Amino acid sequence: MPVRLMDPPSSLLSRGLLRVLRVALGRPLRHDTDITVLRRRYEAFDASHVRVGPDVQRTAVNCHGVPAEWISVPGSRPDRTLLLLHGGSFAFRFPNTHAAFAARLCRRLQARALVPDYRLVPEHPFPAAPDDCQAVYRWLLANGCDPAGLVLVGDSAGGNLVLVTLHRCVREGDALPACAVLLSPAVDCTLESRSMFENDAFDPVVRLANLLLLRRHYVPTPQLYTDPDVSPLFADFTRFPPLFLQAGRTELLRDEAVRTAEKAHAAGVDVELELWPDTVHGFQLAAFLPESQLALSQIVGFVAARTGWVSGQPAIDPAPGVEQAQRGAPGQA
Repeated sequence: MPVRLMDPPSSLLSRGLLRVLRVALGRPLRHDTDITVLRRRYEAFDASHVRVGPDVQRTAVNCHGVPAEWISVPGSRPDRTLLLLHGGSFAFRFPNTHAAFAARLCRRLQARALVPDYRLVPEHPFPAAPDDCQAVYRWLLANGCDPAGLVLVGDSAGGNLVLVTLHRCVREGDALPACAVLLSPAVDCTLESRSMFENDAFDPVVRLANLLLLRRHYVPTPQLYTDPDVSPLFADFTRFPPLFLQAGRTELLRDEAVRTAEKAHAAGVDVELELWPDTVHGFQLAAFLPESQLALSQIVGFVAARTGWVSGQPAIDPAPGVEQAQRGAPGQA
């Protein structure tokens, strides 16, 4: 299995972000935390601190009853589609952050992106989120999207939903996309990966105590923890499309990515895994980080090799700082 231990020099910005987040997110959530209130606080922060480029077009659309947003930039081609399933522990959303990240990918791949606003906990526990994502995927196919020109992308909980969507496609006979990109996917609801305990003191963004709390909201019964629609690590990966994974070596979800890549490789899937040093969970979404620029280039290279897409865009985003997550932005799995 191709595993790359990425070793770029840790940037001052990355080290500074790590220190800021350790202070800002130092205490875990309380057991009586009102998730809906916290969500509104996160969304307000996202709206006021994260900017999206003025040339990014955002268009609301209804996909078989699921609200979503098309993201396009100058040069976006209708035959190149990214389905971006956002992270946020199945409880939170960061609309500007993910729109900005989608726009960066679209610039480099000359693609358009669809970002579903799937239902969140605690109002809508499992299986609301995967049902919504499957509905959006099927809406794309029903509306003329060629699966050969379709790429799934998911960060954290969104990576979980990408794998669940792929598993359902195989199980129910839907056409598969060209490939999928998983950024620190959360794949095992049993929370038994070794890095959950080894890295809990190092990862300021995702804390084990928080995952235990939020798991209670997402999954109504422990008997479902190993259901492949909850924990896609327990799915049959046979016939999955090519997978590209990135994770940080010191983050809580490191071994979720490692175990996913190992299982995919054992099933004969074309899979690549990159482990990055000294990076926070979700660093790819922060455009101001040099590591994010490098990671994006790796993603683009993988997707282009599996789709045949060719992009004339430069290796560095044309307007760094325009589409970016502010350094103190909160984050969740």
